[in-house]
Amino acid sequence: MTILRQWDRDTAPVSWQIVQKRRRRLGVMGGTFDPIHNGHLVAASEVADLFELDEVVFVPTGQPWQKDRHVSAAEDRYLMTVIATASNPRFSVSRVDIDRGGPTYTKDTLRDLHALNPDSELYFITGADALASIFSWQDWEDMFTLARFIGVSRPGYDFRREHLGDILDGLPDDALTLVEVPALAISSTDCRRRAEEHRPLWYLMPDGVVQYVSKRRLYSKPGDQR
Repeated sequence: MTILRQWDRDTAPVSWQIVQKRRRRLGVMGGTFDPIHNGHLVAASEVADLFELDEVVFVPTGQPWQKDRHVSAAEDRYLMTVIATASNPRFSVSRVDIDRGGPTYTKDTLRDLHALNPDSELYFITGADALASIFSWQDWEDMFTLARFIGVSRPGYDFRREHLGDILDGLPDDALTLVEVPALAISSTDCRRRAEEHRPLWYLMPDGVVQYVSKRRLYSKPGDQR
């Protein structure tokens, strides 16, 4: 067995370097982002580092099919996501779900991004708690042929295997990876509540998003003029 050190790889024949070149790795983080907050950004950054992702694309949902509450306008959520990710050269934002129209399903997101990035490996980043309902997702079996799934822990979530039931047992070994990220106790629900109650949002989300929420009065109660 030959072990090639870093300097060996740098001076190896061009043909060897071409053979060894890995495919581009594209992280996909979908969500309503209503609003996007620092917890989303930290999770994406941690996964990008752990899996050596070349890029993480944030995909704001068009029409969430599972939400039982009013969701802010897609353009507002898209612009907040653009503002939040602008300073990180590894982050980008896609409109595929917004521009497609109709209810947003993860399988459509992955199919569209796979078609746009045929030479890339997709890594779908989602909350580990969301995986508990994955069997209810439309065409869920097909999704694992399009991307590897990365389940990230969220505040208060018990990361024990038994909470995922048969999900792990029914998948190939490399189809799903569970990752613990720094436990930032931030949620979009809490951010909306704080905005409605005129409580500070600074340091829970990027400054530009705080200013956008305030200017657009996104989560104010009807008739609230404060």
